[in-house]
Amino acid sequence: MAGGVGSRLFPLSTPERPKQFLDLLDSGKTMIELTYERYLKCDPDAKIWVVTSKDYIHFVHELLPAIPDERILAEPVARNTAPAVAYACWKIRKANQDCNIIVTPADSYIPDTDGFKASFNQAVEFIEDKRGVVCLGLRPTAPNTTYGYIQAPAASDVVKVGSFTEKPDLDTAKKFIEEGCYFWNLGIFFWNGAVLEREIRTHMNGTAQLMDELKPYLYTVTEGAVLERVFPLCEKISTDYAVMEKTDRAFMLQVRWGWSDLGCFEAIENIKNKK
Repeated sequence: MAGGVGSRLFPLSTPERPKQFLDLLDSGKTMIELTYERYLKCDPDAKIWVVTSKDYIHFVHELLPAIPDERILAEPVARNTAPAVAYACWKIRKANQDCNIIVTPADSYIPDTDGFKASFNQAVEFIEDKRGVVCLGLRPTAPNTTYGYIQAPAASDVVKVGSFTEKPDLDTAKKFIEEGCYFWNLGIFFWNGAVLEREIRTHMNGTAQLMDELKPYLYTVTEGAVLERVFPLCEKISTDYAVMEKTDRAFMLQVRWGWSDLGCFEAIENIKNKK
């Protein structure tokens, strides 16, 4: 997912060139390049798709030239993450019904590639039997009101999620840390494609019907024109609110490697100072 504008990092991140297309850490690579390489290290045969704004297609071509045009999905308007995930699901499944789909932001900072790969393999193994969706949770280091939280037991295995709370107020975030059974939601979701489609149909039926309307035109010359018509009609909502807070198939894998969404200047400076 690479369609956001990174407004909290303005004027470094702008609508003209948002943070996923910037080298925020002076590493010589942009955030989307680092994300792309991280997943290929986990699975060299993975098919990487990018969902982004139609205004950012040229950045994807420039930075990730190995990704073919058919795997770069251009949103005609911003409708938050749930319609973007639905569009990707319907297009991927039309080409490959028996697929697993991993949804990830393009701008997460995860320096421990080996640790991430171990979590990746564990989550993929779990979703193979189509039991549900696995999200990744990290124990909070401080109360943070810009992250979502997952309530679940601490464990080394995949565990059932109790509840989700999106962006709590400061007092609630402090309470979550005191209770010790809440984790930051990293916004990375592992699904079997059939499970993902079923959950979208259950909890976002209006959007599912619009994707069904688009489906006959996927991979044709008229796909873009039909998408321009149906996509703006999708409910503007995040995957967390639309599906994750409603599904009874949510599981969590606790991770123990470092992570940041680089959502503020302080986060960027902290990471630079640690290098």
